Amino acid sequence: MKKSKQNIGILGTGIYIPDTYMSAKDIADKTKGIWTEKAIIEKLGIVKKPIPGENDGTQEMGVYASIDAIKNTDIDPLSIDLIISVGEEWKEYPLTTTAIYIQDKIGANNAWAFDLQQRCSTTVSAMKVAKDMMIADESVNTVLIAGGYRNGDLIDYADPTISMMFNLGAGGGAIILKKGMIKNLLHETHIITDGSLARDAGVLYGGTTNPITKDNLDIAYKSLKIFNVDHMKNRLNEVSLKNWFTCIDKAFEKSGMDKSKIDYLGILHFKRSMHNQILQSLGLSDKNTIYLENYGHLGQIDQILSLHLGLQENKIKEGSVISMISAGIGYAWAANVISWG
Repeated sequence: MKKSKQNIGILGTGIYIPDTYMSAKDIADKTKGIWTEKAIIEKLGIVKKPIPGENDGTQEMGVYASIDAIKNTDIDPLSIDLIISVGEEWKEYPLTTTAIYIQDKIGANNAWAFDLQQRCSTTVSAMKVAKDMMIADESVNTVLIAGGYRNGDLIDYADPTISMMFNLGAGGGAIILKKGMIKNLLHETHIITDGSLARDAGVLYGGTTNPITKDNLDIAYKSLKIFNVDHMKNRLNEVSLKNWFTCIDKAFEKSGMDKSKIDYLGILHFKRSMHNQILQSLGLSDKNTIYLENYGHLGQIDQILSLHLGLQENKIKEGSVISMISAGIGYAWAANVISWG
């Protein structure tokens, strides 16, 4: 018998932001004169960004955010059926499963758990995966999506080719989805991936191709690089904005809604000019989003953080139509539609 679709809604969010920060001046100083403080602020759009403290491991920040989400929603961890980690692969111990670690730390003993990866587009994709699983499986009713991010550890600020990644910060985020809700509904999602960019960026050392050795140790831990600068730049210039707008158009089309109704855009952090271009193209302004200039880019946590801050600052209200948009190296673009209240 074919199961009927059920409403999947957002129960709440949780955030963890470290207490330690790196200012625009700090970043400029690390570029050794290549970038000025003014350019970091005005062009790259970074006033400051959080960086990890002593106990801010990737997995641990996912735990902190999950605990915050549980507190904010007042749910029993034993009611969670599934945990999907969107935390990054740069973490405390390689080959450990973050979602299972979070499960133990929050006492979600009735859940099962797995990790999902699509770089900085992971959260939007994980929300789609969670919704589809909840519709397909009657035993999955409450899903925690959570993770941490600190890829900024891997940045060499003296490398001018990776200025687009100078904004990488640290933090954790969590979002709880629940079946059978009548508010805060997650509608449809559209995702595009482009395999021609699959090997254009990544961490150069530490895998099986280029293992870390005593000879490359000094550079290995700062080797998040763009491998093919010209191809990545040209390809992104060719397809990136088009793919984003296609994702938004398709997500609204599949949701049976008009994209002109967007009240709030949950957008990742990138340079000011692109941020403004996307807002203008959608007929939106600063009142319809939050520019994360005081946080930088927390990877796949950006969309959760934007939703969290949008609610705090009353930019998201009863009846607001939200679209989260994301992009991740590889390359992936995604957008979803949420009706709040």
